[in-house]
Amino acid sequence: MSFWIWKRPILKAQQLKRLSEHKYSCASSSLLDPQLQKWWNWLVSICPLYIAPNLITIVGLIVNILTTLVLVSYSPDGMSPPPRWACFLCALGLFIYQSLDAIDGKQARRTNSSSPLGELFDHGCDSLSTIFVALSACISCQLGHYPAWLFFQCFCAIVLFYCAHWQTYVSGTLRFGKIDVTEAQMTIIGIHMISAIFGPEIWLTKIFGKFELWTSMTLMTVVCGLWQMSFMCKVIKAGGIGRNGSSIAGTSVLSPSAPLAFLVIPSIMIACKSTQGIFINHPGLYIVAFGLVAAKITNKLVIAHMTKSEIDRLDWSLVGPGLLILNQYFDCIFPEIWLLWFTLFWAAADLYFYCQGVCYDICGHLKIDLFRIPYPPKSSTASQNTNKHGDQNGGSAASASNHQRKPVGSKRH
Repeated sequence: MSFWIWKRPILKAQQLKRLSEHKYSCASSSLLDPQLQKWWNWLVSICPLYIAPNLITIVGLIVNILTTLVLVSYSPDGMSPPPRWACFLCALGLFIYQSLDAIDGKQARRTNSSSPLGELFDHGCDSLSTIFVALSACISCQLGHYPAWLFFQCFCAIVLFYCAHWQTYVSGTLRFGKIDVTEAQMTIIGIHMISAIFGPEIWLTKIFGKFELWTSMTLMTVVCGLWQMSFMCKVIKAGGIGRNGSSIAGTSVLSPSAPLAFLVIPSIMIACKSTQGIFINHPGLYIVAFGLVAAKITNKLVIAHMTKSEIDRLDWSLVGPGLLILNQYFDCIFPEIWLLWFTLFWAAADLYFYCQGVCYDICGHLKIDLFRIPYPPKSSTASQNTNKHGDQNGGSAASASNHQRKPVGSKRH
């Protein structure tokens, strides 16, 4: 296949065997998911049966990234007010992403093309989307005027996404509450729409003569973030489903903390100790660069969960942050912006080749294509009827489980 560039094996034979035996498990009590089911069911009903679920997922991600990059191009520092139409475009892009991400699993079931690759591919796309969704919300709110809060907002999203998969690695089940991914996405869509209607400057308006309007968004993040973290800590503290309370892979429940620490601690140190204002002057570039590193370690955590494997403490994507720290230690021999650009390109290339290699391994093992499915699908009529009744009337227990949401939103394949 000409699509594959990297064909060097990444996953071991034992990992591929365990991956093929993996069963998706999720528990959710989202408030908005049931309200949006009719829209999602109608949307998937008009999707041609020859469209692969992974193709739906990647199209949604591309739309989301492109609309965010348009917004970032007008306000790379988060202080310059972007045009209102760019905010509206970002809201539309996020809505399209959310909708397509919600129907990829439905499309997989109606075409009988569900596979562990679909779940992994969806989580991978979500890890990327998390970065751009958080950054776009901060730019719409003009948080560049308050760089510490912009840093907090974006890294809060990155850490919460990672921790959601951490507790899954421990418990074997992805758990979400009443206010979670869908609700967060709709809130951010609302933020973009407010900026589109009233202008981004509206968020700098003082309320009660003291607090600016953007503080309401930050307050919600703090409250919801603490709520989510407390829940995840309880799950981790309770112990895993492995032997003697270990993780699903039989490892320590604290083992995923190492990659996260190697990401978050350097990111804070580099931003705080920079004499050239690397974060303050280039917040968009900084968040995307470190966000790509976060996406890589999160993907490795997801794979460790699905293959019941030990997670690596270190990763090649951390080379960029490491060089930035060394450069600061030696009084900035090189301009920090050069190394930040290097971090961005290195992390992007490392993430791409890793994900492409993993997909190549899985496609070869399961004998499937990444962006193509057999057409016409076997038993397509029965599959459509089952999907229709399951989505609208609750269906079987297995169907209900499959319809649950996962971080940054998707019905799993």
